[in-house]
Amino acid sequence: MKFQDYYETLGVPRGATQDEIKHAYRKLARKFHPDVSKDADAEARFKEVGEAYAVLKDPEKRAAYDQMGSQWKTGQDFQPPPGWDAGFEFSGADFGAAPGADHSDFFEALFGRRASARHEAHAHARGQDHHAKVLIDLADAYHGARRAISLRMPQLDAQGHLTLQERTLDVNIPKGVRAGQHLRLAGQGGPGHGSAAAGDLYLEIDFNPDSLFRVDGRDIYLDLPLAPWEAALGAVVTAPTPAGEVQVTVPPGSSGGRKLRLKGRGIPGAQAGDLYVVLSISLPPADNEADRDAYRAMAKAFDFNPRAPHEGVNP
Repeated sequence: MKFQDYYETLGVPRGATQDEIKHAYRKLARKFHPDVSKDADAEARFKEVGEAYAVLKDPEKRAAYDQMGSQWKTGQDFQPPPGWDAGFEFSGADFGAAPGADHSDFFEALFGRRASARHEAHAHARGQDHHAKVLIDLADAYHGARRAISLRMPQLDAQGHLTLQERTLDVNIPKGVRAGQHLRLAGQGGPGHGSAAAGDLYLEIDFNPDSLFRVDGRDIYLDLPLAPWEAALGAVVTAPTPAGEVQVTVPPGSSGGRKLRLKGRGIPGAQAGDLYVVLSISLPPADNEADRDAYRAMAKAFDFNPRAPHEGVNP
């Protein structure tokens, strides 16, 4: 997937006001409208301009897009980094793509799957519900925690420039929370009209990247390196988990890629997840002649060709 510089598409600087963005869009939309332009790529350019405007005209989408920073250039290979939009607070207006809208893969990767609620302002006097994505540590899901969370709410100043207003909330993270779950903070959304109640704030939970563990729902995966003799002969080894160390029994004759299931050691809940230990074989280094002699002795001792078909392994 290629990165799309929406500012470059509209020909405006990153600090452009909303009026400057609107003016640039109208000019380009007239230029590339398929009913007006004779250029072969007019329709494609018209769609690109429309998509760029759909993002930059909306303070919420624009603020989230700006989170990417200016280090990306048009056409560079791109994948949204984990938690790229964490900490941004959005109103209840529909943030995703409109049904049937012809948006690029880049747009869909950033905005198309974002969950949000629709808000009918004319029908309700209560304040808008807001939504934000927050990152927590995996250990918080095992033990529960209380965390101070900073959120950023996009706003436009008097000149039409995009600004971010920050606020900090003290949030209770319940034990057993999982990625994708929403925590409701009553009354922490947009203010109500007159004496009406404020809206609510919904926090979508995601986990900070972890150097040891991978998360799949309530299940946790851990890559556990073994010495060759531990895999061949079997062993009892110590393995980390988000809840503390455990002893894992490795059966004799284990091979790399084998999964050992530790039932109920995943994220807690009414039906707790499991922890899967994925075995890998780690070879001792051969940094000196004595170590190399040991490997030569093994080569002589075993009549073994790892590339030849043998029992239990496909060629």
